[in-house]
Amino acid sequence: MGLTDAPAVAGLSRAIQLSVAPVFLLTGIGGLLSTFTARLSRIIDRTRLLQEAMEQGNIAQAKRLKQILVLQRRRLFLINRAILCATFTALLVSGVVGVLFISAVAAVDLAAIVVPVFVLAMASLILALLLFLLEVQLAISQNPRRYY
Repeated sequence: MGLTDAPAVAGLSRAIQLSVAPVFLLTGIGGLLSTFTARLSRIIDRTRLLQEAMEQGNIAQAKRLKQILVLQRRRLFLINRAILCATFTALLVSGVVGVLFISAVAAVDLAAIVVPVFVLAMASLILALLLFLLEVQLAISQNPRRYY
């Protein structure tokens, strides 16, 4: 390695440094997705149990269970949308990492691409968290005496 290789190594080092922070963000998003999918599976399991109970119950019980199933469907919708938004965020952040890496290695200023994509990623993450919050509040409202 000669002296002419030093700028290339410095550029590669800078590219790696720029890519590290978004990679940590991806790790956090992965954790969120894990939490969201765990909630999704619990909602699906509970919905199955309620449907089975509805089939075996009397008419009065079936009406009450149907109301609970409506709430379960709403929870399912909310957590599904939260998963969609979090996954979209991960894709956008991955794109930012790729563009940052290319920008640093090729010594091209791609800030005009990185900034709006990152802002869109943060908006998507905010939406995912808001949807998750709504789903949790709906879950709590199903059984308020246990939580207050």
